[in-house]
Amino acid sequence: MKKVITYGTYDLLHQGHINLLRRAKSLGDYLVVGVTNDSFDRERGKLNVRNNVLERVEAVRKTGYADKIIIEDYVGQKIDDIQKYDIDIFAIGSDWEGKFDYLKEYCKVVYLPRTEGISSTMLRDETTKFIRMGIIGCGRVAKRFPSEANAVSGVKVVAAYDINSNNAHTYAENYTNIIPYNNIHDFYNTIDAVYISTPHLQHYDNIKKSILFKKHVLCETPMLLNGGQARELYELAESQSVVLMEANKTAHCPAFNHLMVMIKSGVIGEVVDIEASLSQLLDKNGREFDQKQAGGALFEQGSYPLLPIFKLCGIDYLNLNLYSKMEDGVDIYTRGVFRYPKATCSFKVGLGVKTEGSLVISGTKGYAYVPAPWWKTDYFELRYEDQNENKKYFYKWDGYGLRYEIQEFISCIVNNRYSSARLRRRESIQMATVMEQFINGLNLYII
Repeated sequence: MKKVITYGTYDLLHQGHINLLRRAKSLGDYLVVGVTNDSFDRERGKLNVRNNVLERVEAVRKTGYADKIIIEDYVGQKIDDIQKYDIDIFAIGSDWEGKFDYLKEYCKVVYLPRTEGISSTMLRDETTKFIRMGIIGCGRVAKRFPSEANAVSGVKVVAAYDINSNNAHTYAENYTNIIPYNNIHDFYNTIDAVYISTPHLQHYDNIKKSILFKKHVLCETPMLLNGGQARELYELAESQSVVLMEANKTAHCPAFNHLMVMIKSGVIGEVVDIEASLSQLLDKNGREFDQKQAGGALFEQGSYPLLPIFKLCGIDYLNLNLYSKMEDGVDIYTRGVFRYPKATCSFKVGLGVKTEGSLVISGTKGYAYVPAPWWKTDYFELRYEDQNENKKYFYKWDGYGLRYEIQEFISCIVNNRYSSARLRRRESIQMATVMEQFINGLNLYII
């Protein structure tokens, strides 16, 4: 059997892609197609926003030409794949002529003619409608947003609003294309979507008003501190045909997503324990220590360690106990312990207590280890009893990481998706429910 392999992004799958796949298939008996993972396209300097990797895999599958579809995750993978799948021919479009000659050491390399007059870039340029975004809340976090949005195609930050108009005007002075608004109605009239980075207790009103103005909403994490409110707003958003998404940058980080997929595929066996920690030693005069502004470690940091727990073990836990050290009405340290039917999970967060900020996922065959700061995942290991089987994975974390969540947000808008598999609505709602449990003092023990 003669095996052929080819690679591509396959964004906005078109007749040119189909022709290439057909030509590649005709070279042999079995075609392996590598689909490039969601990642920063350094050639264009933009993140692909039209189709996520799952949508692109499904599009390739529907052509009927691929006998096997794999995900291309890292530099150098082509050589590994050629050897792993015993490939005879590597095929790629002629616009890459000569670029893959180094693979001739491993198999035959064929450059296939491309279909003239059509390309993903051309289609993207012809059909791209820029999403005009505005920012509500012009504080510390919002300062990172414009430069991160600039790394994503299909989005422009054009407006800023703050309850303190001076903040909005001061903020806009640093950006040539952002106009500050004193009137919230004028602000909404100039945008399609909004990024909310106000203090936690303002989120509910900011989100609801934005949705009622039929604007798509990306809200900083924790999105809400009440599970019922979170459910209400997600339902309201869908009824208004707009996207509501929680801006948890770790959820959209390429390395973290790869780790989650690998764990779910069974590489470490059945997950029986997860330990996730995150801590910072901050100035106690800041907002994070103000009870009236919903300060404290759990509200400020809790959504991050809750993420891998809910992604891997789900939201149907039997109980959650919380243990907190309090100062002036806020928790400077909280530990949470979940009991699941077949697993136990724990997390630690701290603003006035320092701990090792790692992530450990224990399974029946091995475990995954992500060193501090794990929430900014760019490296992880899979470790086994036989150390010869251990594997290390390296990634690049670009910028502040906000570009990944912005990319998914814009993709959801363009493709009319109301939920992202990277952070599902039910997971976001459950995060808010944990915050609500803390507020109500349920199973909360002061240490």
